[in-house]
Amino acid sequence: MLIAESLFLLLRRDDGKPESAMAQRGYGLAAALVTDLVLAERITLSDDKDPRMTVLAADRTGHPALDAALARLQERDGKRLSSLVTDGKVAAESRLAEALAAAGVIEVEEKRALGLVPAKYPVRDPELERRVREQLRVVLQGGTPRPEDSTLLAILQGLGVAPKVLAEEKGTLGNRDLKRRIEQVSQDVTAGEAVAKAVAAMNTAIMTAAILPAIAAGGAASG
Repeated sequence: MLIAESLFLLLRRDDGKPESAMAQRGYGLAAALVTDLVLAERITLSDDKDPRMTVLAADRTGHPALDAALARLQERDGKRLSSLVTDGKVAAESRLAEALAAAGVIEVEEKRALGLVPAKYPVRDPELERRVREQLRVVLQGGTPRPEDSTLLAILQGLGVAPKVLAEEKGTLGNRDLKRRIEQVSQDVTAGEAVAKAVAAMNTAIMTAAILPAIAAGGAASG
């Protein structure tokens, strides 16, 4: 299962509604798909603090969400990660939903009332998410992280929803200890240099992307 598919499930309740209405889910899904494509050796990231993305190979992966994201990244070759995580076409949320529905994991309830009632994705088979959550629980309690685990935790932290989404998996860890453990996991990831670099860049990119609109809105309100 893709990292982005795991994140899609973690960010939604079993009834298909978002875990947090305030979380910038699209930012997280875009970041996850970027990492999935790094793992698939279709793209790479530079060594900059806000890395630039370069497409290495444009051949299709066979997964609709990955292929949609890759097509968009081809158009944005050379752009910085912070701008890519805010790109809804990179996030490919509807393609992720379609793939999970085709696998029998969720149902798709389309938008209603001219889009005023958002789409919902109730869970049909909870086993995949259960396995993801169990793996994250093991990692948070001291287990060795895989690249997938480090990426998911970094993104949840960057979105500011880790304590809520991982309320059961964090066990006795308080919010500060949870943050420290996620930071440690991001540093401990055992993977190739490109993947480790991607994981390290995600938290900063998502936090920056999520904070700037809030700052702008605050400035407009005070002006």
